[in-house]
Amino acid sequence: MENNKLVELQVDILDRVQHNIEAYQARGELQFPPDYSLGNALKSAWLMLQGVKTAKSAGEKPVLEACTRPSIIASLLSMAIQGLNPDKKQCYFIAYAATLTLMRSYFGAVVVAKRIDANIEDIPAEVVYEDDEFEYETIHGKKYIIKHKSSLKNIDKTKITAAYAEVIYSDGRAPIATVMTMEEIKQSWKQSQANPVAADGSIAPGTTHGKFTADMCKRTVINKACKSIINNSNDASLVARIARQNDTEMAAVEVDADIEIEANQGEPIDPPAAPEEKPAEAQATIPGV
Repeated sequence: MENNKLVELQVDILDRVQHNIEAYQARGELQFPPDYSLGNALKSAWLMLQGVKTAKSAGEKPVLEACTRPSIIASLLSMAIQGLNPDKKQCYFIAYAATLTLMRSYFGAVVVAKRIDANIEDIPAEVVYEDDEFEYETIHGKKYIIKHKSSLKNIDKTKITAAYAEVIYSDGRAPIATVMTMEEIKQSWKQSQANPVAADGSIAPGTTHGKFTADMCKRTVINKACKSIINNSNDASLVARIARQNDTEMAAVEVDADIEIEANQGEPIDPPAAPEEKPAEAQATIPGV
């Protein structure tokens, strides 16, 4: 794309995103945390988009040329509302046909969960190995870790039996856990076209999942914990509604995502209608909230 056309496109798209954001803020629907810079996030996203291409099957074309303008606007608007910054590896972009879609990493999922529930302090995860002492209990449908004692001699990525993430609260509530067995984790990984899990259940050693098995297990269980928080959040929250809509869009493309993420950006360590006519293009992809 010629430089002048690229600059014109940037000005038009970012102005439309900024216009929508200002409208939400004026109506009191959106507030950014003190450490979030919308300008920096949009600049980082635009720089990233200039290097992202469509899939090989679609000719590996620059997404700024191949994807529809409404989908580009909607992706950037979704990123901004959720308070994500691609420069911090919280999100990335993938083209699905002519539609650009925002994808949250697990870093981003934690950021959104914290925005939805201000009492969330952190969501750490751990893996459980064979011979670890591990116990949890379920009370009223919620899981709580009772004991996890491990040893250096137990650490072996081929002997991971489970992984869990705990939602740590700052208000004194007991941490609520999400627990996944290794079999459940593998079932999740089987959805990826990167094919990290063979028919016999073994993990391909040359894949990211095979090289960094423990880290990928943690990523998977953290994403599941955050998804539960997002899905159970109050509909009155604009951030929550956009996050859920983003999840729906992600579900449509996540099967293809691993291959394209690696090709475009490298391995990621995983709203209401606009009030005025100017951002109307974004309305087609971000329905009324």
